[in-house]
Amino acid sequence: MPWTKILLERQGNPLEVEVAGSGSRKIKYAEAIREAFDQALDTDKRVFIMGQGVDDPQGMFGATLNLHKKYGRERVFDTPLSENALTGIALGAALAGMRPIYAHNRPDFLLLAMDQIVNHASKWSYMFAGHTKVPLVIWCVIGRGWGSAAQHSQALQGLFMHVPGLKLVMPSTPYDAKGLMITAIADENPVIIIEHRWNFMQEGYVPSRLYSIPFGKGIVRKTGNDVTIVGASYIILEAIKAAKKLEEEGISAEVIDLRTLKPLDEDVILNSVKKTGRLVIVDTGWKTGGVTAEISALVAEKGFGYLKAPIKRLASPDVPTPASYALEEAFYKNERDIVDLVNQFF
Repeated sequence: MPWTKILLERQGNPLEVEVAGSGSRKIKYAEAIREAFDQALDTDKRVFIMGQGVDDPQGMFGATLNLHKKYGRERVFDTPLSENALTGIALGAALAGMRPIYAHNRPDFLLLAMDQIVNHASKWSYMFAGHTKVPLVIWCVIGRGWGSAAQHSQALQGLFMHVPGLKLVMPSTPYDAKGLMITAIADENPVIIIEHRWNFMQEGYVPSRLYSIPFGKGIVRKTGNDVTIVGASYIILEAIKAAKKLEEEGISAEVIDLRTLKPLDEDVILNSVKKTGRLVIVDTGWKTGGVTAEISALVAEKGFGYLKAPIKRLASPDVPTPASYALEEAFYKNERDIVDLVNQFF
């Protein structure tokens, strides 16, 4: 990943960002996910993992490393390049009482399985008055990496946020990655978990025990009084770095990590905006019709009276993801962009 290496040298390693946590054991992001998989497989015989590369020597960024050796190839197995067919198989297994985890390397190719996800998995419970459960987890990874470009690095969370019946999870820390995964596997509804590949460079405090984090409960990563910054996943690490820069300028920023986009924690957003009066919404997806637009509409409808200034949004421009390193630099948003946007308030 030569371009990722260049970026880290220029901008600083994301590991330098301290996210509040406690405990005696620090592990890597991928290890936290692997531990969630391991404990779920061990606890519930109905759980299995399928997907391209889950039995690879690298183990899907390390998240499935050697699990096929521990649990056998009947419960952790590689799949061919046929996302629509394999998503249908995973859906069928869920309807039959199993708890499949389907690992998609890239969400770009979830588009090949939209019929299975949108027309079937998301609707079965509603169509059958809640009598049919669909305990399906779809786990995928987005984000910038070695010039992946227009067809291999799309952030599609806004698209899936639009679909009723789907739950949408975007962790930002190793602690959350494990706890939210455990919750997703236990859920009776289809859950899409979108990881960001740059999160995998983190370490954090993670309990060794089995634990869960409830969906729809965001968390305040940093308290502040002057402006609220809201987002999910890796962009939150950029927001925390931005908040520290802003503090040096005398601006107190509160950073809200949503953890899940669906269900969305409306209260944590509105309570913060009520306190600060200013809102910046950040996301790795496209700006038009995306996550920032939905949260902006929420605050306009339910918290307009709290605002001291118009809402500001930071997201990817409405163009396909470029392959060129120079163009990538302009396309992907970071702490500098957040600082510049916040400074427009003052």
